[in-house]
Amino acid sequence: MRTPPARIFHLALVFASITVAFSGRVAAEAAAPTSNDFAQCKQRLEQRAVSEGVSPKTAGDVMAQAQYLPRVIELDRRQPEFTTTFADYLNRRVNTDRVSKGREMLDKHRDLLARVTRETGVPGPYLVAFWGLETNFGSYFGKMSVPSSLTTLACDARRSEFFSKQLIAALRIIDEGAIPADQMEGSWAGAMGHVQFMPTVFLKHAVDADGDGRRDLWNSLPDAMMSAGRFLESMGWDGDYRWGREVLLPEGFDYALADGRRLPLKQWRDLGITDAFGNKLAHEPIKAALLVPAGHQGPAFLVYHNFKVIMGWNQSEFYAIAVGYLADRIAGAGKLQNPPPEDAPALSRQTVIELQKALSARGFDAGKPDGILGPSTRAAIRQFEASAGMVADGYPGTDVLQRLKVDNER
Repeated sequence: MRTPPARIFHLALVFASITVAFSGRVAAEAAAPTSNDFAQCKQRLEQRAVSEGVSPKTAGDVMAQAQYLPRVIELDRRQPEFTTTFADYLNRRVNTDRVSKGREMLDKHRDLLARVTRETGVPGPYLVAFWGLETNFGSYFGKMSVPSSLTTLACDARRSEFFSKQLIAALRIIDEGAIPADQMEGSWAGAMGHVQFMPTVFLKHAVDADGDGRRDLWNSLPDAMMSAGRFLESMGWDGDYRWGREVLLPEGFDYALADGRRLPLKQWRDLGITDAFGNKLAHEPIKAALLVPAGHQGPAFLVYHNFKVIMGWNQSEFYAIAVGYLADRIAGAGKLQNPPPEDAPALSRQTVIELQKALSARGFDAGKPDGILGPSTRAAIRQFEASAGMVADGYPGTDVLQRLKVDNER
């Protein structure tokens, strides 16, 4: 993989703790609907599906069997007590076993992956990395009935319209013969198959790569890998270049620059940034954004256009780094030169709320105290750190909590 491409698009920097995935969720569980209410909701969904082109037989048969799953609502409402540190997130997902298995799969399916690369531009190590992170190389797809899960969520007020669309898409998938309804299993939210496509993504991007007349992301690895490649291609994957790279920052570096801004690679080079081995960055008229997901004591990354594409798959900075890093490892690269510190505190949601309040009370606007470590909170932390003569990396480490007198009780 060569130096990053000339076409770099805007990177929306997202601080990816597990809390981000649950942003906006209420803590209290919704009351289960009565059997009559659920039956009426199913009837409305069936009628809507037929009006949107699903065959009456498929809609009727599937909706008749759909059941209310309280566990789905519980998982949808669940908010983690603590955020996940970058070290914990990365080490759980990119470990020796997964790298070894990924290299084995890369070799085993080399011909298939080469075909996908030729047709979509996405290199094999990335395809295998997505596969490994989504389903541990096809070892676990999820065990929940997708029609029942989506019906349960569609009949819940919180995100009814979104999941109604997903349910109708799932009915269309059944209608086209991709998979029987009783075999359509996946995650609690409806993600399916080797690469965990949501139904609407399946309809738009899944392909029949093995020529058997069906788009089967459960039982056909060729269909799954080609579909993943097509999806990434549709989001603008540039097959000639990499996702990003680990870099080294010079002493006294201004961490305020690690706020998602895109700067020319030459400017990063002139600021003293090198690759992870101390070599100078290339002289190319391209742009990149700097990420320091674990603060100044952890690794730093310059990320390019394909990083944005990965985030189109999953809007998590941690996830996108894990995909890129795992792909590099599968391709033969070594471990990070500066691994993230493993003793960083996992912050409780309440701690983050108290942190936001403390920052705002001192005149550093952290936004609404919602327990989410988003861009506004990170910016406020940077401003506080700068005012206190600390390294202004925007990271809520123990020193920041202590100076703001915020406890992190477990």
